Amino acid sequence: MSLVEIILLAVGLSMDSLAVSVTSGAIIRQCTIRHMVKIASVLAFFQAMFTLAGYLLGYGFLKLIEAFDHWIAFGLLLYLGGRMIWESLSQKEEEERMNPLCLKTLCGLGVATSIDALAVGVSLALLKGSLSQIVLIVALVTFLFASFGVCFGSKVGKRINLKLDLIGGLILIGIGVKILIEHTLL
Repeated sequence: MSLVEIILLAVGLSMDSLAVSVTSGAIIRQCTIRHMVKIASVLAFFQAMFTLAGYLLGYGFLKLIEAFDHWIAFGLLLYLGGRMIWESLSQKEEEERMNPLCLKTLCGLGVATSIDALAVGVSLALLKGSLSQIVLIVALVTFLFASFGVCFGSKVGKRINLKLDLIGGLILIGIGVKILIEHTLL
């Protein structure tokens, strides 16, 4: 696998993380280096580790999970997105709403956006290539895209006074539906 192919693969894998990070930035509305690094690091970590796990587990694991991996991702994204929508429509105080800086929430988002990386990792096990190079590039590209997403979402969140947590919840559910459709209908 060439370097260009690995980078393109990493870009494709990082798109869900980009969408989640834009939503997170819009909710927190404050793009500090600390927030950006925290969100981007967690998302990059899960992308890399799920790619690595898929690679190491190979085809045996794919046969066990491929029948329902999309349902896991859909369920996690539906739960997190539904929670965001519910909280946006309720009259809760701002500090009681879902916090994308909460490690538990971030880990849920990291797992949900990395299920595809697990399947990709399994398919990479067949190809000859440097495992460390692939995992490092996936982590780096995801980190860069997620960092950009947090800052972009933060700037949009400051300028547009919309119910961004409602929009973010719809985006998360949309990503889950996309994953479900790709795995069940296509």
